[in-house]
Amino acid sequence: MSQPASPLPDRGPTGRRTAKGSLSSTAAKRVERPAPLRQVVYEALAELIINRTLEPGQHLVEADLAEYLGVSRQPVREALQRLQSEGWVDLRPAQGAFVHLPTDEEADQLLSVRSVLETHSAKLAAGNAKTEDVFQLQVLQQAGIKALAEEDTEGLVAANAALHAFITELSGNKVLAELIGLVDRRVRWYYTPIARPRGRDAWNEHEELINAIAAKDADAAEKIMAKHTERTRQAYHERPEAPRS
Repeated sequence: MSQPASPLPDRGPTGRRTAKGSLSSTAAKRVERPAPLRQVVYEALAELIINRTLEPGQHLVEADLAEYLGVSRQPVREALQRLQSEGWVDLRPAQGAFVHLPTDEEADQLLSVRSVLETHSAKLAAGNAKTEDVFQLQVLQQAGIKALAEEDTEGLVAANAALHAFITELSGNKVLAELIGLVDRRVRWYYTPIARPRGRDAWNEHEELINAIAAKDADAAEKIMAKHTERTRQAYHERPEAPRS
């Protein structure tokens, strides 16, 4: 039996891509109900933006998103308003909602701040890591290598985030961890389009970093993380779809 056509249009009246091309290619993700619905819908839409199922600049239609998530339009409307206040969505008069299209300046500012925080985190982690912590870093490294071999972008982004998060945990600095947590989602958003191009280089740098942490060489860990985050920032600016001067 043939599948019914998706109700989501490929293109809006302006020619911009709408939700159909990205959402209809994946199974509908009906949201779970135990948590407050508005929060669950917010989290679901945020994740669709972060993993770029909903792409920067894409038109977001309340009715289409509500149907996709299996909810009414009201929690979708509330979620879009919250996402707009946090900079994930742009609400344009007489046009509707669109996924925010980040500027290179916005990315540069965020990735520069991330570099400062994570460099200090790596230095502290090298002083605190125990043998079992180094083993866990190696486990996370292997997860990234596996995702790289399978050309699994989502797996690469998740493995990268997990490894960096564990280094932050090893820093033992709660304030630092809180600050890094504030930028984590947006870093994943920027990292997604470069996860595979950065690929082998990024995970080689991770291996160097783990070795420095294992050796309790705080200075080396600091320098390696600084180099690593700077190369990620450069890779974002050099990605194929980046605007050219």
